[in-house]
Amino acid sequence: MSVRPDPYEEAKKQLEVTASILGLSREVYENLVTPERIIQVKIPVMMRDGSTRVFIGWRVQHNSALGPYKGGVRYSPETDLSEVMALAMWMTWKNALAGLPYGGAKGGVQVDPFQLNQLELMQLSKNYFSAISEFVGVDLDIPAPDVNTTPQTMAWFLDAYQARTGQRELGVVTGKPLELGGLQTRVYSTGLGVATVAREAAKRVLGGIEGKTVAVQGFGNVGYFTAKFLHEMGARIVAISDIKGGIYSSKGFDPDDVKNYITSKGSGFVIDYPNIERKISNEELLTSHVEILVPAAVENVITAENAQKVKAKLIVEGANGPTTAEAEATLVKKGVVIVPDILANSGGVVMSHIEWVNNRMGGWITEDEARSKLMQKMSDNFNAVWDFWEKRLGGPAGAYSMRTAAQAIAVDRVVRAMKLRGWI
Repeated sequence: MSVRPDPYEEAKKQLEVTASILGLSREVYENLVTPERIIQVKIPVMMRDGSTRVFIGWRVQHNSALGPYKGGVRYSPETDLSEVMALAMWMTWKNALAGLPYGGAKGGVQVDPFQLNQLELMQLSKNYFSAISEFVGVDLDIPAPDVNTTPQTMAWFLDAYQARTGQRELGVVTGKPLELGGLQTRVYSTGLGVATVAREAAKRVLGGIEGKTVAVQGFGNVGYFTAKFLHEMGARIVAISDIKGGIYSSKGFDPDDVKNYITSKGSGFVIDYPNIERKISNEELLTSHVEILVPAAVENVITAENAQKVKAKLIVEGANGPTTAEAEATLVKKGVVIVPDILANSGGVVMSHIEWVNNRMGGWITEDEARSKLMQKMSDNFNAVWDFWEKRLGGPAGAYSMRTAAQAIAVDRVVRAMKLRGWI
């Protein structure tokens, strides 16, 4: 069994390449990789049997040169400080690349949320947010949903914050329910963003999205909506997987049909879906014969061990950090185009910004307007990165990945802001 790569070390390796291209000094590099603040909290929860269990949570605030910290909170038994630090750094680059007035942050709680009932989850969420409440705020740090957190989680966060501080600003968190100032578009915004970018990338790499075969690893919020929108755009979704395994059909799946079946008649996992050619493992999905691969689950799934076996010509990263540095080097040599996470899955934070502004202005935008603005922003961002990659770094035929181009644009924006502030 291969050892899981350290996420923070992976993020540092990526930045080293970018720093070299931009000609940044070692001192600036060290400044960029070091978070501004690391918060660790204990979270006591009274369990259903009357015992009290203590969970550990983190909030890492990486960089605030461009504005308030912004980034999601995830619940996962695999979450640790290294992961949260890496994700916070990637959020800095993601927000900068998207042209948003935000710095980067991330939160995480080491917990299996599927082992908790609703009351225990509410306690966990409120106690976590109460513990970090002095470090967050509408102009300081604005959390949002991430892996295994939802609009309901954000509602608990909001209530805990208001109870602890007395502040009534709705914009302290984004991704909220509609009744508390959220936008319906936020629910599917990350998946719609991934699909929009995949469509634009397919035009450049494959001649278009129509009829192209797609494998999606992860059938949570991001994976499902990515598959749904790509299907509507004319792509053929031939492979889908989740934590329990995957399914394959050369004819393709209707993601809505899969979703409806497994949630109404099955256990919620895709392996319950009956209309398939065969069941596959997550590893088999990553190396299946498809034109487009969308890793939309967790980080570090495409590694040095399996990169050579990847057959897709286009990888669009729906998850954060799904490709290790060693794997990316192998894939670049093979001519595979990787649309990096900081570009591909930024739809969520773009929509979060729209929600945040909407909250602060008292409501101004319709759902159709929000969706249109999101898709235009994602298309524009993709084409800007692609053009920079082609003109400055040689594009697909060059030695550098698209991630390097995207990160170079983002890091340069952060560095310029830091210089203007007198931080470096």
